[in-house]
Amino acid sequence: DGAPDDVLQLGSLLEGLGQRGLGVLLFLAIPPSLFPGVAAVIGSPVVILVGLHLLLLRRQVWLPAFLRHRGPHRDLIIRFDQRFGRWLGRMERWIRPRWRGLLDHPLGDIFTGALLILLGILLALPIPFTNVVFAVLLLVIALALLEDDGVLMVIGWILGSAAVLVFGILSGELAT
Repeated sequence: DGAPDDVLQLGSLLEGLGQRGLGVLLFLAIPPSLFPGVAAVIGSPVVILVGLHLLLLRRQVWLPAFLRHRGPHRDLIIRFDQRFGRWLGRMERWIRPRWRGLLDHPLGDIFTGALLILLGILLALPIPFTNVVFAVLLLVIALALLEDDGVLMVIGWILGSAAVLVFGILSGELAT
């Protein structure tokens, strides 16, 4: 409840969500990740922040104060729900809690965190035609975190690792 121009503070949105808050934060990084330039300034740092949380085995989201008090306007969330709510509802048939042991294991968090850090670095680089690829990978990992879906996370690990290898080597940034 509230006015459409109200700002939903990230700190309030993520409070009490635990590791699912990391999925929400990663999900919020996807739209800016679609656009070159914006991805390097907004999307990439958020992806790296989520990766660091997982790598350091942090279960609660920590945000600096300047981010904690900012967030999307309520009308943006309403428009997103109107546009994608039905589509996301259909996805819930395939995405559900499975293989939770992978997501609860520290090695799973460490691997996911390292992968997100590498994807965040690559997202910031001016590699042509990769923003959509990285955004789709981030969506897979975000949904796996949000829905506790270990099967989807394994898919994200495989596709993400392949993307890091291919684009990291092709760009020359990770091969040196």
